[in-house]
Amino acid sequence: MQTNMRREIDEIPEAAARVLDRSGEVIRKAGAALREKNPAFLVTIARGSSDHAALFLKYAIELSTGRPVASLGPSLASIYGAKIELAGAASIAISQSGKSPDIVAMADAATKAGAVTIALTNTLPSPIAEASIHALDIQAGPEIAVAATKSYVNSIVAGLAILAEWTGDEALRAAVQALPGHFEKAVKLDWQVLADNLGEAESLYMLGRGPALAIASEAALKFKETSGMHAEAYSAAEVLHGPVALVERRFPVIGLAARDAAESSVVDIVDGLGAKGALAFGTSAKLKTATQLPFVATGHPITDALTLILPFYGFVEAWSRSRGLNPDAPVALKKVTETR
Repeated sequence: MQTNMRREIDEIPEAAARVLDRSGEVIRKAGAALREKNPAFLVTIARGSSDHAALFLKYAIELSTGRPVASLGPSLASIYGAKIELAGAASIAISQSGKSPDIVAMADAATKAGAVTIALTNTLPSPIAEASIHALDIQAGPEIAVAATKSYVNSIVAGLAILAEWTGDEALRAAVQALPGHFEKAVKLDWQVLADNLGEAESLYMLGRGPALAIASEAALKFKETSGMHAEAYSAAEVLHGPVALVERRFPVIGLAARDAAESSVVDIVDGLGAKGALAFGTSAKLKTATQLPFVATGHPITDALTLILPFYGFVEAWSRSRGLNPDAPVALKKVTETR
């Protein structure tokens, strides 16, 4: 029987096309507001998978505009009541449910502090929309499985579309519009070679750099959520500063490399760990020692990283079932977490 998670993974290409088709007006308004504001910096407000989407957008914004982006701890508003100076800033809040109290409180505080505030949510109307100046429905549709998939991808697609509108970057705009087609190919890729080799492993590292680090972070979380497997995400550079001490023979290391300026450095590190006996995998044709995992190249250094999550989602759903678990209903987790 097909799981809800598998069905929702297969719906990602259609969901991505839907947000691009239906949310054009809000995308244009948000992009225009950012052009008018010309923010000196941006902040993001999110938790969990949404925070990993925010991390992806952080790299995309910094690479495209040169504006620094920082993640705000939601508890600054909900618990500590701190007043943050954001008059010269913009903020992006991401919440699938649109009602997590701490996310809403921080978005509201950002609006009151003078920031141009943008909410990316799968639920309208919602408290997060009311707390923000611009609210974009990410159009992921109902997501039943506890582990977020469609909403993660669509949050990034929506954020990238706003970024392209803000900057007037026609190459990025075209790359974003082409994503549904690339997703159609990526969702069909098979990472069975990874499943065949993980064996009894109970811990692993996910590596990446730039936007691909955000994908590695999301992948590590999904290992924990769906499979009860310990996984940690690191920058491919940072892993050599301490965490590498745990990489013994047959320790699994998965390097997520996009076709961007960081690809060669990720490849060198993953290949090096493989040469030392690690069970090493990566998403690059440049690998020499590590095992190559199938990927779809998009032709753009930012969107290229995003397609990597689709074959991973397919893999981890199947991996969870192979371990006798239910990826739709991970133990001790619920769909909406309302923290304060």
